[in-house]
Formats: sequence, C-alpha cells, structure tokens
Amino acid sequence: MAGESGVPDGGASATPEVLALAKVVSRLRAEVVDLEGLASMTAVVERTKGVLMAREGVTADTANRLLLERAAEHRRTLLEECWLTLGRVTGAGPAATPAQAVPAAGAVPTLPREPGPSPFDTGRYVVADGGRPTGHRTALAALARSLAGARTPIETARRLYEALADAEDLGAVMIYTLTTAGSLKLIGHAGIDDALAEQWSHVPPLSGIAAMEAIEAREAVWLEDPDLDAARYLLIGEPPERWPSRAWLPVPGYGAGAAVVGFLRTRRGPFTAGTRTLLRRAVRLCGGLLHEGGAVRGSLPLQADVEAIQTIFDAMSGPVVLLSPLRGRTGEVEDYRIDAASPQSVDVAGRHGKELVGRRVLETYPTVAGTALWEGYLDALTLGAVYEGEPFLYEDVSAGVPERSTYSVRATRLGERLVVTWIRHDTTDRETRRLDDLQRLGNLGWASWNLLTDTVTWSDQVYAVFGRDPALGPMRLEELPEHLLPEDLPALGAAVQRLLGDGTAIDQYFRIAAPDGLRHLRIVAEAQRDADGSPLEVHGFFQDLTALRAAEMALRESERANLVQRGTLKAERALGARLQDTLLPIPEQSLELAGLRVDVAYLPADSGLNVGGDWYSAIELPDKSALFVVGDVAGHGLAAVGTMAQLRFTAKGMTITGSPLPDALARLNALLLHTATDAHSATATMVMGRYQPWDHRLTWVRAGHLPPLLIRDGAATYLPQPQGTLLGAAFGSSYGQEVTDLLPGDHLLFYTDGLVEEPGEDIGLGLAQLAETALRLVREGRSGALATALAGLRDGHRDDICVLEIYVPPRPDPTGPV
Repeated sequence: MAGESGVPDGGASATPEVLALAKVVSRLRAEVVDLEGLASMTAVVERTKGVLMAREGVTADTANRLLLERAAEHRRTLLEECWLTLGRVTGAGPAATPAQAVPAAGAVPTLPREPGPSPFDTGRYVVADGGRPTGHRTALAALARSLAGARTPIETARRLYEALADAEDLGAVMIYTLTTAGSLKLIGHAGIDDALAEQWSHVPPLSGIAAMEAIEAREAVWLEDPDLDAARYLLIGEPPERWPSRAWLPVPGYGAGAAVVGFLRTRRGPFTAGTRTLLRRAVRLCGGLLHEGGAVRGSLPLQADVEAIQTIFDAMSGPVVLLSPLRGRTGEVEDYRIDAASPQSVDVAGRHGKELVGRRVLETYPTVAGTALWEGYLDALTLGAVYEGEPFLYEDVSAGVPERSTYSVRATRLGERLVVTWIRHDTTDRETRRLDDLQRLGNLGWASWNLLTDTVTWSDQVYAVFGRDPALGPMRLEELPEHLLPEDLPALGAAVQRLLGDGTAIDQYFRIAAPDGLRHLRIVAEAQRDADGSPLEVHGFFQDLTALRAAEMALRESERANLVQRGTLKAERALGARLQDTLLPIPEQSLELAGLRVDVAYLPADSGLNVGGDWYSAIELPDKSALFVVGDVAGHGLAAVGTMAQLRFTAKGMTITGSPLPDALARLNALLLHTATDAHSATATMVMGRYQPWDHRLTWVRAGHLPPLLIRDGAATYLPQPQGTLLGAAFGSSYGQEVTDLLPGDHLLFYTDGLVEEPGEDIGLGLAQLAETALRLVREGRSGALATALAGLRDGHRDDICVLEIYVPPRPDPTGPV
C-alpha cells in the first residue's frame, strides 16, 4: 500500500536514499504527464491549421492568424477555437458554418450548433432540478452525520464518496492540499486504486491544472466537455473518458491550509445547478476537517453557531440580522455588532446581506441611538421579552437629501444575542414611480429569474424593448437564441454561462431580429448567490440601444462625408493652384514692353480652400503696341479658374487679330451668357488697355471694373471711367472707351478689388487709402516695386489680389552722350 504522501511504504528496511529516490520518480512521472499534455495540445492546434489550409486554401501562417483572430473575436482560448473548428468539420461539414448575413425583420436566423451543452438550456441552472432537492437534502444530512466521525482526510474522502456516489454517479473523490513549495499533495482519495493514487500523489506547480486554478481563483472549476477539457487542462486521473465530467472545488481554508476537493463523475454532461449547490455544501462540511491537511479540526463552538444561523438566514426572504451586544467598561451596552444577515437586509447606505456582517448598528443606522427602538433592544436582551415596536418614523440624510421612512421592528433574544427583523412600509409607491420614470426615459426594463421556482418576471418596458406581445409572457432562456443574430450567439452564450453558472455579473451587447427590424440591445445583470456561491436569483435590466447605435452610425457617416469633402476641397485647391500657376505665371522681375516697365504682384486669399479667378495679361501685339488686362471672375474654385482661362485667352486672341477694345468686351459678354448653364453661370469684371509707343497714348475700356490709378507729378488720381457693365450680366451691353496720354515718370495701376475692399466699409474709403498709400511709397523712393509693396501691405485679405503697375521711364536726353 502507498502512504498518504504517495511514497511506497518500505517498512523498517526503507532507507532515506530509497525514500528520496521514490519522491524524485513521482515528480518526474508528473512532469512527463504534463509534457504529454502539452504535446497533445500542440497536436490539436496543428491539426486545426491543416484543416483550415485545406478548406480555405491558405498558408500555415495565415491559418494560424485566422485561428487567433477568431478566438479573440469570440472570446475563446486558442484550443477552444480549435476544437470548435474541428467539430464543425467532423459534424455538419463546411456547409454548417453560420451565415453572416443580417436576417430580415421578423426572420428567425439559423443558429450554429457547437459541440457541448448549450448555455441556453434552462435545466443547467434551475436549482429545482426535477425534484432532486429533497434527495440532495437527504444526502447532505447523511453526509454531515458521517463526517462527524471522520478523523483523517482519507476518511473524509471515503465518506464523501460513499454519500454521493449513487446520487451523482460519482466515480472518485480526490483531495489535495497546497504545499509551501506551491505543488499539490494528495491527502485523501476514494474510488481510485493505489497505483493511480501513487502516480498523482504530487502535482508540480504548473499551469493548466484545474485543481490549482480552483485554489488560486477561490472559485470552483467545472469540467463538462472531455474533449475541450483535455485540450485546456492536464487532467488529473486520465484517461478523460473514464470520468467524462469533473469538478474541483476549493475548501474554505486559511493561507497554507488551502485545499481542493475533486469530484470525478462517470456521467457525461454538465453539472446542474442543484448538483453544484450539493457539492459546494458538501465541501463546506469538510472545511474544518481539511484545514491545514487535517491538523486543525472544527471551529470554536460560538463561531459554529453563527455560521449555522447565517445558513438559515441565507434561505430567508425578509430582512433579519443577528446582533451581538458590545459592552463598555461599566458593562453597559454601547452598540451592537451584526454577526449574520439575510440577503434582504439593507442599511441606509445601500449595503445588503453579508456586506453588513461585522458592522455596527450605529454605523448602519446612526440616528437610532436613544430612541424607543434602542430601549426595546435593551429590554429584549436583559429581560428576554419579545420587543414588537409600533411603526415609527426614521429620518436620515442620503447624498445630502433628507429621507423619511416608516418601520416596524421586532427583536427576540437568542442566547446572548438578538434576532431582529423589520418591515419598511412606505417605499413601494415612491420607488415604483421612480422605476417607471427610469425605464421610460432610459428605454430599459428590469427582469428577474428565480432559479428556485423557475419563474421569470419582466417589467412592462422589457416587452417594448424586445417588441414582444405581453400576452406571450416573459421569454424563456431557450427562446432567446431564436431571435439572436448568429454572430452574437457565442458571446452572449458565454455571458449567460458566467452569470448563471458562476454567478458573475455581466454587461453584454447583442442584437436581435424584432418584428420591426434589427435591434441593438444590452443586458446588465447580477446573480444573488447563497452561502455556497450558487446563484439563486438573477436580477438585471435590458436596454434598447437601437436609437443610440443609429445616432452613432449617422455621426460616423457624417464624419466620413466630412473627411471626403475636405479631401475633395483640398484636391480641388491643389489642382486649381496648379492650373493657375500654369495659366498665369507671375514674373520674378520687371517686364519691358513697348518702352514701358511692367511689374506684377499676385497674392491668393488668406482664408478658404478655394482658388480665385483674378488674372492679368501683359503682352506685345503684332504692331509693337502693348496690351494690358486685369480681370476678376466672381467666385472661387475650379469653375472660376476655368472662366478666367477662357476670358484671358479669348481677349488676347481678339486683340491680336485686331478687334477694337469695345467690340472685344461685347463679345466676351456674349460668350459668358451663351456658355452659362443651369448648374453654372459666371460674371466677371475687366479693365483692358492698349498702349501705342509711337504716340505714348493708352486707349482703355472697362467692364464693371474699378478705375486705374495714375500717379503723376506728386499727385494720385483715378482716371475717368468709360461706360461698361459687368461681363455676363445682361445681353446687349455696350462698352465705351477712354484715351489717356502717358508721360515720362507716370505710374499707372491696374488692380482687382481685393486690394481696396474691406468687409463692412465703403469702397470709396478703400480707394482713397490706396491713392494715399501709393503716392507715399512713390515719394519715399519705393516706386521700383510699387505693385509688390502695395500687395504686401494687405495682411489678412479675404480675396485674391492682383496688381499690374505700368511705369513710363524718362525719355533719353537728345543732347546727352550717344
């Protein structure tokens, strides 16, 4: 026989060297098993990659990446995703892969069938379990009587096995304790032979051990699918098919006394809620026996009484607490400590049930001292009389707001303690109104599910959230997948398992196909658990997020359209600027035309993304005269640039072929009017002059443009304007002309309105300031770059600026040197 340590008994002949060697062999065996498990996991991954490579025609690296992405998307481990992928291949085949299309309104989607028990099976969670609670209570009672005579962990494991084997198809029980080195030591077992016990007498501190995970997390680990479990864990007591379902439950312990009990069943399938509760309570009965490997047994009688009372309180539906008096030096009761509390007990701070244990009465209800209730507590404690007080008004301040409530309290002595119960009378109507307003404003409704009675309750708003007829009653858990989108099924199923199986609160988003279309919903829920951690009732709310999702999608679409528009405008500006640079090159130095010096300055607008339609021309004509043009097309953008190019080249073409200037303007006016469309029409201003060097005469015309500025002999004046309306404004417009002789030293400025206009100011003021500034610059000797200087003074201009300066140089002195 093997001893409890897993080392063979050697009797008196066993030497220390033999014992040490046996321990090494035992640990090596465990490490070999772990390596075999790792090899098995690797084989599963490689097999799945091969399936993906064959089915989807991808490389090994791509198959590995797909597995990782799908596992992350569905919140699974890599091995879980591998087993699910292999299950689809060996089951329904590739055609069983769920469709990704969103179902039409009212349609019922075809759901994928994954291996293993469905998380939407009501029978997994209802504590009633087909009438088994009575059998469970009988088994617990028998186990409690049996464990009373247990003296060692070996006896504890045997009595657990004997009490539960028939009722739960139990095949074996294994009890481990956590050593100081972090490994697991087998201290008790039943249902397995000595060879298997020796093989698993020590388990090194490795990852992937379910028993170790249960101790570390202080949560039960339920292994219900042998294929998935073998992929995720190194199963103690292989082969997997021998015990197709297993459970590892941590024993309530303290520090180094941490222990875990393993229940290995011969039955396939999940552990029902009733079975989970039975096993949790069975392990709790072993807590004192297994503390520190059996070295410390039981607890103080007083604490045992409190634990028993707490167990009773856990099953009660109303508020009730157990109070212990706290006495001062004189023996007088100064306060009471809450030693046990039912789940429905709540204080003014909103703390419930076991959150109150250990707190004082004056901490939970600070203004009760000195009241008739306080005196009633003292009478019940000292005289043993039952105190039943009249309903009284209790006032407290919560979050800065005074709150008044009416209570009835009853106190009864229990030994040296008090059992206190109470009823709050006046909150129902007020809280109901507040809850109705909250549900209506937040488009959410509350729901609850009592796992003891298997009753589901919905508020009226939940029916509206699901688009369900209230006559049909609340939806059963099994019905929910019929309305879910297939791609949301795995995530919601995992959330349901966490909530109903493990008692973990959830906050999960999912979508359903309702009669009026797709709806985006959210569930937030938590479980109320008993003393053993088994969920007894679930409370939460469903919220309709459809309108919020629609608003988010509209916002994203608006942002996308805005980005597209910005990109379009940016591209348009860049294209327009390139066209403008190509069509209208600005010379870097002065031009010499017909004996004149010509300077040009052009500045685009400081704001906006669009380019403008300002332009100029300064060319020599075939007869050696010079043509000067400055124009401004209304608007900005590519259309303005296109109109500018059309007018610029047409005007040059007509004057080169000898057309009189007034006729050229009339034809340009007709051109704009005839090329206008419903989508686009253009107008433009223009000033155009022809200079003859043989007689120094300038003939000029205008079409709605500002007058040229002449600087001569220390004065700045605007030339008289000939008749001429805006180009593109009206058919049949006529244009006049003026003739001006230019003298040596003259400066003549053609310009666009961006040089003189200010928003909100009269144009006359801008013209006066231009004349004053230009004259000042000439007097200061800056006439060599007058156009550039004037344009540079216009900071923050909102329109394009184009300035063409004509300077008449002094004529050569005929008496000077040749």
